[in-house]
Formats: sequence, structure tokens, C-alpha cells
Amino acid sequence: MTLRVSGSRLVGPDGDPVRLRGVGLGGWMNMENFITGYPANESTMRSAVREVLGEERYELFFDRLLTSFFGAADADLLAGIGTNCVRIPVNYHHFESDDRPLEVMEHGFRHLDRVIGLLGERGIYSVIDLHAVPGAQNQHWHSDNPTHVASFWQHRHFQDRVVHLWEAIADRYKDNPWVAGYNPLNEPGDVGGRVIGPFYDRLVKAVRAVDPAHVLFLDGNTYSTDFSIFREVYENTVFVCHDYALAGFAHGGPYPGYTRGEWCDRGQLEREFARRTAFQRETGTPIWVGEFGPVYTDDPAVDEQRYQILRDQLEIFDAHEAGWSIWTYKDVGLQGLAYASGPYMDRFGPFIAKKTRLGADRWGSTMEESASELAPLYRLVESEFPTWDPYPWGARYQTDDLIRHILIAQALVPEYAELFRGLTDDKLIALADSFSLENCVRRKPLIDLLSENLTG
Repeated sequence: MTLRVSGSRLVGPDGDPVRLRGVGLGGWMNMENFITGYPANESTMRSAVREVLGEERYELFFDRLLTSFFGAADADLLAGIGTNCVRIPVNYHHFESDDRPLEVMEHGFRHLDRVIGLLGERGIYSVIDLHAVPGAQNQHWHSDNPTHVASFWQHRHFQDRVVHLWEAIADRYKDNPWVAGYNPLNEPGDVGGRVIGPFYDRLVKAVRAVDPAHVLFLDGNTYSTDFSIFREVYENTVFVCHDYALAGFAHGGPYPGYTRGEWCDRGQLEREFARRTAFQRETGTPIWVGEFGPVYTDDPAVDEQRYQILRDQLEIFDAHEAGWSIWTYKDVGLQGLAYASGPYMDRFGPFIAKKTRLGADRWGSTMEESASELAPLYRLVESEFPTWDPYPWGARYQTDDLIRHILIAQALVPEYAELFRGLTDDKLIALADSFSLENCVRRKPLIDLLSENLTG
């Protein structure tokens, strides 16, 4: 018997409370641009790299990357610092091909099975998170969206495919006690908010018919911040909030201090947490923060402020007995507990620096890159369209998304792919192995901070 919801807590088979606290395995089975250093979205990048390497060597590199990115040493590290949960984001492309919809690919599960097994052997639960779905469930790169349109909500066929895929996933893991549950949609962005509620009703019914026991972890609308779309409190369900602190973003200001005109301090963090978890407290359901965590800058003074944000958030979560999953475990330097070094950074480091200079990745952008070139565009939009307020975050963010994070990012894709040209198989393997823990730099202050919270 696996975990289940009992009132406002998760409990184990013996009825004792279990507070899931751990990490998100971002950038692994759902790759993200700021995590592994490429531009734009995963499918666009993979297509370009496949053209350069050819099918066989493309498979060699990416399969080795999946193997190296998380192995036994990573599971040992997480167990050693006291985590009991890993949220595992996956892209539907591993399990279903767009040219053969509704046909589940067995081989896509091999790495997911491997990592769930490694974690379970160490007493760590997994939450399977479908981070990217056909048509994209939100407007950004992390749902593998090459545009700014979340087409998933506009086409019933995309929704049919996700229901079918979750039936297959639930059938596979229904008897696995180390799978804590299923997180069916990461950060949905249904603009009108009219489709998501009925879709969740349908999905919950379908999954429960296959697997009535495992917990469902359901994100609210508008990137897991809006829970008004739920028309009922489903049985054995956790309603998941995400709680990124504004001052902790790459464009965040001092802490305490102002970020883009908004004051941020410990009190503001508490008020925002209270707002984002109001639904859970009103319904008496468990509180689980599926994503949070600041971005680090390599400026010691700034990073100490970011660590203070994290300490304050963890103390707030502790006071409310909230579970959490910090974003993210491993990357190329922005947020990870560990980050790549060696051949990959030697080869791609200058390219990543160019992306940073252009602000091509939203998560790493200060919103000030190429300021002189883009300032006239910002002024034009502000003066000509003063009432334009697009979903989800308004005019300035939308302008940056369209120009920096789609146009400029996609223009960078061929340059990234060309860096693979001419490499031998051994060099491709060395690039992938740069993400193995033995070749990574560990962010010791972050690891120590988390370990103190988890084991103190």
C-alpha cells in the first residue's frame, strides 16, 4: 500500500504522517533551456541536433545524457541530505510519437523505471509529473512550446491523448509503493479557465478507474496559482501550489527590497504563501509546494540574500507542515544543487554566455539585456497599446517572451546544434558525462542549507 491523503496530511501504510520534502528532477526527461544550456524549446533543439548528428549518434548522445544525469550517486546524495521525495518531470515525447498518436512506446519507460527504482531502494518516493503534453498546456518553453499559444486547451484530440497516456502510466505503476502519486499537468495555463475544470473531472475519473489507490497531485490554473477552477475536492488528492519568490528571480531586486516596484520581505513571503494556499487550508487538504526556489548569480552578496529567501520560505513551510519540492536538482549553474563542468561547459560555455548576454532564456533573464536595442519596442507597445494586458503576466513579459524567448532563442538554435558537428562518439559521451555527479560541482551552501532543514 502506498501513501494516501488523510485529512490535511499524507500518511503511510501505518497511518503515520509523511511530509514529502525533496527536489524536482528538472532538465532530465523534460529538458529545459536554462537547465542544460540549449536555446528555445526541447523539440526544436532536438530536431536541429538530430540533423547535425544523424539518428544513430543523436540517440547515442541523448540516451547517455539521460543515463549520466541521474544515477546511483545522485540518489545517494539525496538520501544523505534527508530528502524523501523526488518530483520527476517528463515530456510526453518519451512515451508517444506525434506521428503515431495514442500508441504508447514501451522503451520510453526504461529510464523512468530505473530512477524510480534507485530512489525506492533508498526510501525516497517519486511523484511522476507530466511537464509537457501534446499542444502544450501553457505558454512557455517548459511545456516544450515553440510558440506562446497553449493549444492543448483548444483541441480535444490533445486532451484525449493525455488521458490515454495517464491510463497507461497509472496501469504501469499502480502496484509500486514508492510512487507517491501522479502530477498530471505541470503549471496549466488555460486562458479562459473554462476547459481545465471539466478536463480534470474527466482525467481523475479515467485514472481512478485504472488505479484507485495512488494520490493525485493536481496543479491549479495559471501556473499552479489559481484553484478557483476546481468544482469539487477529489478524494485522495493534493492540490499543488507553486511559490516562487519575486525577489528570487534572475531579475529580482535586493532582499529585503524592491523588485520591479514591489516590496519583498519575510512578511510578503508569508502573505503570498497564505494567498497561494488558501484553497488547501479552506478545504482541509494537504499543502504541497511543487516548485519554489531562487536563482543564484555567483555574486556572493546577492546569493546570500537568495539563501535567506530560501531559509525564510522553508521556515514558513515548516510552520504550516507543508511539503515541498525545490526546483531544481541539477543544471548548468542557475539553481541546481549540483551543476555540470568539464567538456560540456568547455564546449558550450561561450554559447551559454551569449544566451545570457541576449537574455534568450526567460528563467535566466534580468529583463535588461540588449536594453538599448529593445527599449524603443517597449516604449512603442506601452504608448500605442496602454491597455493591452495579455495572459498570463502582462504586456512587458509578453513582449520579452515573443522577442527574446521565442524569436532570438529560435535564431540561436542552429548555432547550438553546430557545436555538435565533427565530434567523435567518445567526445559525445564525454559531453553527456559532464552531467554525471562525479563530474559536477556541488553547490555546498545550498546542499548544507537543505540538509540542515531536512535533518535538523
